[in-house]
Amino acid sequence: MYRSRLDTDLSDITLDYVSSINDDSQIALYDIIGSQAHTLMLHQQNIITKNDAKKILSALEKLKKQKFDSSSGAEDIHELIESLVIKNVGMASGGKMHTARSRNDQVVLDIRMKIRDDINITCNCLLDTIEALVSVAKNHQKTIMPLYTHLQQAQAGLFSHYLLAHADVLSRDFQRLYQTYDRVNQSPLGAGPVGGTSIPINRDTTAKLLGFDSLVENSIDATSTRDFVAEYVSVIAILMTNLSKIAEDFVIWSTSEFSFIELADEFTSPSSVMPQKKNPDILELTRGKTAEIIGTLTAILTTIKGLASGYGRDLQQIKSSIWSTSKTSISALLILKSLLLTLKVNEKQMKKVTESSNLIALDIAEKLVQEGIPFRVTHKISGILVQLAHQSKKPISKLTSVDIKKSVSGTNVDPKLVSKIIGTTTVISSLKDRNSLGSSGYDEQKRMISDRTQMINNYRIDVSSRENKINSSIDEMTKQIQKIIK
Repeated sequence: MYRSRLDTDLSDITLDYVSSINDDSQIALYDIIGSQAHTLMLHQQNIITKNDAKKILSALEKLKKQKFDSSSGAEDIHELIESLVIKNVGMASGGKMHTARSRNDQVVLDIRMKIRDDINITCNCLLDTIEALVSVAKNHQKTIMPLYTHLQQAQAGLFSHYLLAHADVLSRDFQRLYQTYDRVNQSPLGAGPVGGTSIPINRDTTAKLLGFDSLVENSIDATSTRDFVAEYVSVIAILMTNLSKIAEDFVIWSTSEFSFIELADEFTSPSSVMPQKKNPDILELTRGKTAEIIGTLTAILTTIKGLASGYGRDLQQIKSSIWSTSKTSISALLILKSLLLTLKVNEKQMKKVTESSNLIALDIAEKLVQEGIPFRVTHKISGILVQLAHQSKKPISKLTSVDIKKSVSGTNVDPKLVSKIIGTTTVISSLKDRNSLGSSGYDEQKRMISDRTQMINNYRIDVSSRENKINSSIDEMTKQIQKIIK
């Protein structure tokens, strides 16, 4: 339909190569809604008659319920929908629908509408997952576990503290997505192919009808720039990287060597040969899908960096990457939420490992500091205590007075003071004493859980407000359409 300049149609092989019709199913509804807004605006600007608008809007309304045929011969969903409208109401009216519009501003409109909805869905899923982390943390404020650096046991901590750390990480993912929405929710419609139009359209009208906050004003920028896509996918890539980190922890902790946690059966897979196996395949796939999205981001950036200003057909290849990115991240969040809420935590094993690892060494050093001894001296004393405990294969608490005297050799520190501190220092006392802001101490867990719960509630209100604004705009547009077509 768009090949009036050319003598021949595309061959079947060429059409198959250039067509995006299969990928466009994700934006078909957005294309129809965008076309309705454009048609309403054309009528309000007296560019088309009410009778033409009625016919076009009626045909578009019917198409909302239609399943599109991918073998139609159309290059994309925009051409297909326009051809179906013309087929339904005739060229005299249907041929006016595309007035003052190009596929270039049309496709980017659809993409922006799709991404803004995906952002809101993902934000809600993120909040659900954060809420699950906080909920499980609330139940494990007394569950002792070792905290790690370099994959080596570092300090005694609490499982709640670990979960809250990831809740905070995902909260930043939420904030990034929430802020990205502002740059996505700008209307490009009416920018034309690249340089605007001489027809007296009103771009503000279509933006308002479709629930956009503002316009992408410059027509070159509006049709040819995809930085907002790169931003969206990059934010999702960061999100997935953070989910992959949780997945990796849980894969390790669910091994028999750790036995810290057990995954519910629905999130594991058996071996085809070894009947005893309970493999964390779902978590492993999260790691794999993260790599895929990072690759998608690289592909998008590589496509964009190779283009001159103005629209290039290369941009067509970006569309399917957006849909898969959204689907993967939303699915990953839904799965992680359910996995967390069904997770079995082996509290006894976590505590056993913590208590057998001399993790109170730093606490001993800090208590000596509080007696006025320089930290570098107390660090050396604690280090020798750990060395002696390791050599004798017993915990620091079981060291002899002779061992303790060795630890203070060459210092002015009284070994009796060291012995007294060792006798009163345990994993539990460590967690009671730890009071720095954001630490894994018992008291800080309560405060942080309360703060995060309130934060989640505030974020839900914000997302709901955005969704309501879009829905209200579309509802109002629907009312205007019904007045015309009734």
